[in-house]
Amino acid sequence: MAALLFIAALMAASYTSSEAAQPKASFEDNFSIMWSEDHFKTSEDGQIWYLSLDKDTGCGFQTKQKYRFGWFSMKLKLVGGDSAGVVTAYYMCTENGAGPTRDELDFEFLGNRTGEPYLIQTNIYKNGTGNREMRHMLWFDPTEDYHTYSILWNNQQIVFFVDKVPVRVHKNNGEPNNFFPNEKPMYLFSSIWNADDWATRGGLEKTDWKKAPFVSSYKDFSVEACQWKDPFPECVSTTTKNWWDQYAAWHLSDEQKMDFAWVQRNLVIYDYCKDTERFPALPVECSLSPWD
Repeated sequence: MAALLFIAALMAASYTSSEAAQPKASFEDNFSIMWSEDHFKTSEDGQIWYLSLDKDTGCGFQTKQKYRFGWFSMKLKLVGGDSAGVVTAYYMCTENGAGPTRDELDFEFLGNRTGEPYLIQTNIYKNGTGNREMRHMLWFDPTEDYHTYSILWNNQQIVFFVDKVPVRVHKNNGEPNNFFPNEKPMYLFSSIWNADDWATRGGLEKTDWKKAPFVSSYKDFSVEACQWKDPFPECVSTTTKNWWDQYAAWHLSDEQKMDFAWVQRNLVIYDYCKDTERFPALPVECSLSPWD
């Protein structure tokens, strides 16, 4: 609740400017379907969107606009029942594809056998290099109801939120580096796809296609961000006019630090910054404190 009040206070103090991109109501205003339009459906009022996966293909969509820095949020309800091998991805990327120089911010929801918990994997790419995985458990069943998944991105930090609780903090060091994506605008994407070669127990659990179709659903897309406009966008340099790029958004609040500490103690399954077998010399960003 404290974290929710903090974000609400920041948003209440946000400015009104042409630089802030406000979403419209319909899916068509904000998004384009990337592939398999026949695997995409909407509710009768157009406010809930469904992506489905079967043995033939999955489905995905992306924003029509790209952004540099801001607050990005969506409510998701994940595939219920036996979802082993199924990945629902919700992410930001500089391009539609796995290009060798892409920047990317990932939420990936890893399905599991019935009764076993979902895991969230997050990852951060800069110039095509990722390998910055973290995995978390959740404190609720993400298949029973909609929950809010958000990304705060400014030049000081990237924070992944679940229901306004910070679960991951990735800091910048204020110098040119190869670990903090802050130069290129990104689109927002979501997709559902089969990843049973790695997603569940390292690929030991395979997708049970008798349970198909697997369906994830989405609603309440929200973005307060700098919308990229060629050739000379306002987003090239930060102005601190936006709540998401002011001092309060450069650091976790005291209440958020309490929530984050609880997540660190109870929900982290894997942290690349603690994997000394994989990284005998830890990446330089691992020395940056999320508490600063």
